[in-house]
Amino acid sequence: MHHAAQLNFTRTRRLIWVCAVAVCAASTALNVGCDTIGSDFRSMGDVLIPPTPQEAAQWAVDTTDAENMRRGVALLATSSFGGVDAYVKLYRFYVKDMRDPLVQAAAISALARFGRPEDAVLISERLASSFAHVRLSAAIGLQRLHNATVTEAMWRKLQDESEEQATRVELAIALGQYPQDDVFQALVASLDHSELSVNLAALDSLRMMTGNDLGISRARWLSWYSSASVERRFVAENVYLYPTYQRHMVFWDYVVFWDIPKWESPGIPTGLNDGGAHGTYESTTPPPVQPPTG
Repeated sequence: MHHAAQLNFTRTRRLIWVCAVAVCAASTALNVGCDTIGSDFRSMGDVLIPPTPQEAAQWAVDTTDAENMRRGVALLATSSFGGVDAYVKLYRFYVKDMRDPLVQAAAISALARFGRPEDAVLISERLASSFAHVRLSAAIGLQRLHNATVTEAMWRKLQDESEEQATRVELAIALGQYPQDDVFQALVASLDHSELSVNLAALDSLRMMTGNDLGISRARWLSWYSSASVERRFVAENVYLYPTYQRHMVFWDYVVFWDIPKWESPGIPTGLNDGGAHGTYESTTPPPVQPPTG
């Protein structure tokens, strides 16, 4: 069985390469670069024959190649077994100690997907990273984990107008799950920031926690806050859902029939209303992995 599978694998790879050579030969008169075409076909082959779980696990701990580590972590995080304890420990290790920013950012995304509320503390510490991509990943990750102890770190970074606009937008969105006074004040202050995208993200979160829509006027929000009783400030029954990327399918999505996009649905942050319980895919046995020591 193994020999037959390996033979089919080899034949498929060979077929893809033969097609690439044929197209390359036909395109000579059109001055189309063969290197580019060969690269495209190899990419298509990687999609048609995706890496095995064992390969993904090996890449994730390949300390000789940061790109392999990033790819491995990303593959594990989107797999059906990416939330088992062995991998969650690996994500935590990389979030805390990884020096390569791209690997660390991938680990933050993975930990946000499969971690527990207490992992929000570790992720929030990455808001102080010197790498903008890591800070952005941390801000997005904090939308998926609920832990009130990290709100101060979040709103302080939100108020830092030297921070990247994209990071502050994601933090304003994440703070919508915390209907409390300090968060409210920080969001209202953000209505005066110079970037409209930050203003609108803060406004959406204010609507979420109060049930009111007073526009981007800071004065109107503060006036309402001072007149509302403490018991009535945050009584909105809106359910916070972390956002996910989605778009309408287009023609080319169906043309690439071997890789039709699948969109993740928005969800409730881990720990928001379930006491911190978070299931993993323990029923699937993953390849063994140990965090690297080097």
